[in-house]
Amino acid sequence: MFVSGFTIIKNAIINDYPILEAINSILPVVDEMIVLVGDSEDATLQLIENINSDKIKIHHSVWDNTLRKGGEVLAVETNKAFKLINPEADWAFYIQADEAVHEKYLPAIKKAMEQHVGNKKVEGLLFNYTHFFGTYDYIGNSRKWYQKEVRIVRNDQSIYSYKDAQGFRKDDRKLNVKQIDASVFHYGWVKSPSQMVNKQKNIIQYWYDDNGVQKIIERLPEDFDYDSFDSIDKFNGTHPAVMQKRLAEKHWHLDLDLSKKSFSFKNKLLFYFEKFTGKRLFEYKNYKIIN
Repeated sequence: MFVSGFTIIKNAIINDYPILEAINSILPVVDEMIVLVGDSEDATLQLIENINSDKIKIHHSVWDNTLRKGGEVLAVETNKAFKLINPEADWAFYIQADEAVHEKYLPAIKKAMEQHVGNKKVEGLLFNYTHFFGTYDYIGNSRKWYQKEVRIVRNDQSIYSYKDAQGFRKDDRKLNVKQIDASVFHYGWVKSPSQMVNKQKNIIQYWYDDNGVQKIIERLPEDFDYDSFDSIDKFNGTHPAVMQKRLAEKHWHLDLDLSKKSFSFKNKLLFYFEKFTGKRLFEYKNYKIIN
């Protein structure tokens, strides 16, 4: 069984993406790691070049700034990276620049790939998601955070990244996937209040035209308001080993109110129904779980 990892990255330092942690978190279960580096305004390329692994294969790309509606350029770049994997690979493991996989899940991930590699009906493997908010101590637990997503796909070039690269499709349909006992930790909302605003200023250009970008920037505060959440919870687990340096270097503090619930009446009913039953009603699923 051959497994290719792949990811895209641009301006990792400017936007403080934990791309090194993302890559290193899955290196133990991949045979090669394709890193497609965009035309950055910082030392992103040197950052990737300094990774001490012969699995790393760096490629270069220039992002098309005309593909700005709905984050389309992110899917285009992801598809470019996917096409660069070894043609003989069985699986392709996709990781985004603000994600990481805890080492405790690696045995289960490897086992699932081995178990399903011969079953062509299985087009992808589905991960649970843990979304951190504000600091490494809080997680989002409302319906606004997606619970699951596909991060391992079969090496089938008719599979493609969908919309803003959150998930995948094949022949305009959802992938047939198997749920696995593993979770992806998403750190995209863990930044200092000022750093979060700077990141938003930098990345909105991938969703809006110049006029839209300017209007949003004019409305952004100096510091991000982390009190604007609808519901959060305390994280009581452990973080991946690759994230420990970042945890130690955190230089801001947030004291968020876990009792705060800011919902419409409808979403409040759906939230508490989910908490009591474990079922999320009317959830959008970008995949089809098969038996």
